[in-house]
Amino acid sequence: MVKKDSSKLKKLKFKRMSGDKMNARSEAFLKTMLCRRSVRHFSKESVSINIIKDAIKIASSAPSGANKQPWHFTIVKDPLLKSKIRSAAEKEEKEFYQNRAPEYWLEDLKKFKTNWEKPFLEEAPFLIVVFKKTFTLSGEKKIKNYYVNRSVGIASGFLLSSLHNAGLATLTHTPSPMGFLEKLLNRPSNEKAILLIPVGFPSKDAEVPDLKKKLFKNVCNIV
Repeated sequence: MVKKDSSKLKKLKFKRMSGDKMNARSEAFLKTMLCRRSVRHFSKESVSINIIKDAIKIASSAPSGANKQPWHFTIVKDPLLKSKIRSAAEKEEKEFYQNRAPEYWLEDLKKFKTNWEKPFLEEAPFLIVVFKKTFTLSGEKKIKNYYVNRSVGIASGFLLSSLHNAGLATLTHTPSPMGFLEKLLNRPSNEKAILLIPVGFPSKDAEVPDLKKKLFKNVCNIV
């Protein structure tokens, strides 16, 4: 018996815009994104959680290998839990700065004026933890996911862009190792934390390094 193909396709809904409108939208988004900076000093001012939810919905719309959507996002707003996360992260960061980091790495970090102390993990009104799923659990069965790191990376880019576009500041924080997040947030064994993102408004006295981005000609060629 020939197995019937159960896959379904539907007609793409694609709305064409005029060339002028396309260029205007492209330029406007470019100007918006060029203003994005990683922020390490946050205001404790509240933020609508609906903005955070919408950003995660946008992130979840990202393409993924075989549409497996191998990600999970946890929004952390509880002050006590944020305090525990800060304590655990600072433990790992202190070990990194004092014992694990090679001199060239510490030298590269000097311009950012960072150290093992991470007060932004308590100051920001929300933390978003991004988890990757190397496999999906269906009962006791493990279902393989494909291109997991690439898929979750694309989704994280969607997330950061949407938060910035909504008028919020973010930071990509990656204490290593990050296993404490899986434990504190009680996530299943198939999920591994890869990114910790504080989200909120920058503090009034927030400062950022005076950095320059590479020019278009240095990051792209046309053939």
